[in-house]
Amino acid sequence: MHPNSAFRPKQDDLAELLVREIGFAAIFATTPDGPRVAHAPVVLSDDRTTLQFHLARGNALTRHLAGANALAVVQGPDAYVSASWYADADQVPTWNYVAIEMEGVARKLDDAELVAQLDTLSARHEARVGANPPWTRDKMNPALFSKMTGAIIGFEMRIAAWRPTIKLSQNKSADERGRVIDGVEATGHGALAQLMRHLGGDREGA
Repeated sequence: MHPNSAFRPKQDDLAELLVREIGFAAIFATTPDGPRVAHAPVVLSDDRTTLQFHLARGNALTRHLAGANALAVVQGPDAYVSASWYADADQVPTWNYVAIEMEGVARKLDDAELVAQLDTLSARHEARVGANPPWTRDKMNPALFSKMTGAIIGFEMRIAAWRPTIKLSQNKSADERGRVIDGVEATGHGALAQLMRHLGGDREGA
């Protein structure tokens, strides 16, 4: 998490909304072989207290996650910010980005909980892509579905700490932010430019 408090979201639910919107995380944990990371789709509970995910059974991290303190990081758009975009000459280049860190102890899910997680994931994302009719596991041979779920392990992390960083030039004036938005957009980072338009000035009303 960035140490500058200007880059904390003013809206209490913004970190939660970004986790739900992005829906994919890097999962970090310490193992006897050193720090390890895995990448997985995630499901945040309605009360934002738990984060579920699943990994391939062959992933080395699965042997160490149950009972371990883990860190999940959801990353949004990011881009280089050129100092040449500022009117003030006494500036340096930087990087704007969105990153949501969540920390907590992980537990292994049982088979029924894993299937429920998969059902939730597919239902949410099928609705997003507008599939008609949406895919469900009912379309599969049950034996094959069971075999495939046997190749993955589900986990749930109880979130003890949220550490969001929304670094969108909030520490700059509105005019300077506007110039950075134009520069970011011109270099092909439209998603970040849109976030800057909507969120980059959120500290001004705090």
